[in-house]
Amino acid sequence: MKRPLYYGIILVTFLFALALHFSPAHLYLRFGSSILSLLMMASLLGKATESVAHYAGQRIGGFLNATFGNAAELIISIFLIKEGLFTMVKASITGSIIGNLLLVLGLSVLMGGVKYPFQTFNVRIAGHNATLMLLGVIALFIPAIFFGVFSGKDEMNLSLVTAVLLILVYLLWLIFSMITHKVHLSEEESEQGEPMWGKGVSILMLALATIGVAIVSEWIVSTVEDVALQLGWSELFIGAFLIAIVGNAAEHAAAITLAMKNRIGASVEIAIGSSLQIALFVAPLLVLISLLFGKPMDLLFMPVELGAIGVAVFIASSISRDGETNWFEGVLLLAVYAILGTAFFFV
Repeated sequence: MKRPLYYGIILVTFLFALALHFSPAHLYLRFGSSILSLLMMASLLGKATESVAHYAGQRIGGFLNATFGNAAELIISIFLIKEGLFTMVKASITGSIIGNLLLVLGLSVLMGGVKYPFQTFNVRIAGHNATLMLLGVIALFIPAIFFGVFSGKDEMNLSLVTAVLLILVYLLWLIFSMITHKVHLSEEESEQGEPMWGKGVSILMLALATIGVAIVSEWIVSTVEDVALQLGWSELFIGAFLIAIVGNAAEHAAAITLAMKNRIGASVEIAIGSSLQIALFVAPLLVLISLLFGKPMDLLFMPVELGAIGVAVFIASSISRDGETNWFEGVLLLAVYAILGTAFFFV
């Protein structure tokens, strides 16, 4: 798509959503236009982070893509917390984790595997990722295991201590993987082609796309609860699948594109790295942010959410641990995602 046309579509969808948001238009029309605008903003966000990655290197590029891709998820969740919709926040966290591990990684492995029989990436990274994912599962399981033993205050204190420790571990992981052991965990750089923009314009686009995502996310949150009520869908399903899929649109596009260019290492870094960032940084950060609104949110997830996260981590670790992928493994990941989606729909 030519750039002027691409920019024009982004602007038109944004202005259309803006006009409907401040009009008495039908609820579904306002919600749908905001979703469409967010998808276009996420697309711009993905292209901007991929362009920045060209200058920063594959590993840092993957981290940036995951980080700015999660910006939509974080921003949406902050607005949800402000409205006191904790069930939807936790569901969106769950959906983001399983969506990245099963949907994003599954589509990347499948599409890349159709073009290349086998694709390989750094085995050491795979091993560390598997261990960190297991830590995230343990941290989310512990508050649930002790539920009923503690009072409400004790549960909140446990959540706060766990949140701080997870953030600390994540920051130390960044130091370990990008500074002290950078050489050992680096991927072999492949030909990347020309970036979409120069360095300065790429950073500018990154900033504009993030601001756009923040604005449109607020519009979505203002209508999502009413949409869920009218459709008869639970907050759990809305948060775990609809919001999570839309919020992860940037990762979807970038990871699949990179896999089809035989850069599966970058795709894995985006998909699994994004899940790790959600579990070890975004979720704990939201617990701390909730204190600013005077509405403390704990880390006590529902059994179905914990089960879904545990299943996703188990199969994603099993498939990625050997540092090699093929298209059939992508099918397995997508099949598990479809099964979980069906189960959440009927909850």
